[in-house]
Amino acid sequence: MHGYMNMRKCLHMTYLDWSDFLKEEFKQDYFLSLSKRLKLAYETKSIYPPKELLFSAFSYAHCNDLKVVIVGQDPYHRVNQAHGLSFSVNKDIKIPPSLMNIYKELEIDYGCAIAKHGNLTSWAKQGVLLLNASLSVEEGKPMSHQMFGWETFYHHVLQKCNEHPQALVFMLWGKQAQMAKSYIDQSKHLIIESAHPSPLSAYQGFFGSKPFSRCNEFLEKQNRETIDWCIK
Repeated sequence: MHGYMNMRKCLHMTYLDWSDFLKEEFKQDYFLSLSKRLKLAYETKSIYPPKELLFSAFSYAHCNDLKVVIVGQDPYHRVNQAHGLSFSVNKDIKIPPSLMNIYKELEIDYGCAIAKHGNLTSWAKQGVLLLNASLSVEEGKPMSHQMFGWETFYHHVLQKCNEHPQALVFMLWGKQAQMAKSYIDQSKHLIIESAHPSPLSAYQGFFGSKPFSRCNEFLEKQNRETIDWCIK
């Protein structure tokens, strides 16, 4: 419980108008159980991202400014990579293969030069929610927290996004991400789905899917400001 209270204190200081949603989640039985498991995991194993960055995906833009949701699986599982945003890594870390493929598609689709680093914070600040289905992972063990309790939190976030007063764009890359469709009103929101950008599947439909230009075309039709996808 002490760890849970510290987590709540950290979030109270950090988050903007996602805070009401998060506070309600933290009160629920599933999250109290999840918090206990996380506390033990952080105390006994190497877990990523650092605890203070678990919810950083919600810290860069107001919920009202949300425009795009990009769904990932779980954080990167090597030291210093994960910092709470799906597909993103810290600036001094080598760009992972999946993110490099995202950059390659971005260059072809939108004309952005391939970035020198893998930090996607500039997207998050523009209203792009970089959401992982699991927000934590054990070092060297991808998907190790898949059944940790995050699935309930993830589903609730998707439901919250679906209820947004404005139409959003959901980018669902890969079969697991595409399972999110059941939580999304497709008559209101735009779903852009394709193969995952990993080296194993990028050539099976991710390359050439033009998610970035399609997203901005939709936002323009909604009279919303488009995303500057180019990473400086």
